[in-house]
Amino acid sequence: MTATIFIDGEAGTTGLQIRDRLLSRSDVTLLQLDDAVRKDTLARKDALNSCDVAVLCLPDDAAREAVALIENNDVKVIDASTAHRTADGWIYGFPELNAGQSARIADAGWVSNPGCYPTGAVALLHPLIASGLVPAGFPISINAVSGYSGGGRQNIAAYEDLNTPNPIDTPIRSYGLALQHKHVPEMTKYTGLEHDPLFLPQEGRYSQGMLVQVPLNLWMLDRKVSPADLQECLSSWYSDRTFVSVASSEDVAQMAHLGPEGLNGTNRMALHVFGNKDRQQAVLVALLDNLGKGASGQAVQCLNIMLGLDETSGLEA
Repeated sequence: MTATIFIDGEAGTTGLQIRDRLLSRSDVTLLQLDDAVRKDTLARKDALNSCDVAVLCLPDDAAREAVALIENNDVKVIDASTAHRTADGWIYGFPELNAGQSARIADAGWVSNPGCYPTGAVALLHPLIASGLVPAGFPISINAVSGYSGGGRQNIAAYEDLNTPNPIDTPIRSYGLALQHKHVPEMTKYTGLEHDPLFLPQEGRYSQGMLVQVPLNLWMLDRKVSPADLQECLSSWYSDRTFVSVASSEDVAQMAHLGPEGLNGTNRMALHVFGNKDRQQAVLVALLDNLGKGASGQAVQCLNIMLGLDETSGLEA
């Protein structure tokens, strides 16, 4: 018997990518609403209570409304919005977080799908903080660049059609300059930091792909830590994971450049440790697709786990 999946918000960027990853599969069935009623509350309520798993690809307030519409306790939920990422009762949908996270997701009724930037930041920092190499109270800066698809349909239109009311014609732009970005609480909680990181995101004139970078002055640490120590910790943490890999020190030494589009179309994330032992400095870098491991691919991975399926089903491993 196949599981029935309802994507509430299927017409959005994340929803469309989840749909495309599920359409050809024989182990799940999509419950879809006609365009005429896809925003109708009663039609949505019926679908939300008739499926096995509801995947919410909605703005935050609409996601909270959707959860309130669910009266069937057997329905499982994956929320791709920011609404529940730090909320009590929700399991964080990053299976690689630690050794027991996949089991928690498998047993969960409500799973919050991580944000794209936090996926990279948490993957880089959580193992180092949990292992004691980086203190939880250490001052952290996170610099990142993403393709414009992460901003949603209106943002995509502003880049791709300069005849829109508010076109964007710059090659790259920084945003979140008030230091109030909605991803910061999520980063703080799941990295294990005691203080909010200083987060500066940027958006480039390309569709998708992401680099998340964490610079570290190792001489500031309260113990002697080398770039090799950081690389060894991350490699050990993710050694048995399918979708998260850590570049070897030898491979990193050969890299003069690293672009953000190298894993587009996949659910994979590659972590790198660039370092200078003599200067006691390192830069941690995560490469991922903001619409793959940073959104839709990760949601499908969590869906597979919640349904007891191989986590790679429908995903490029």
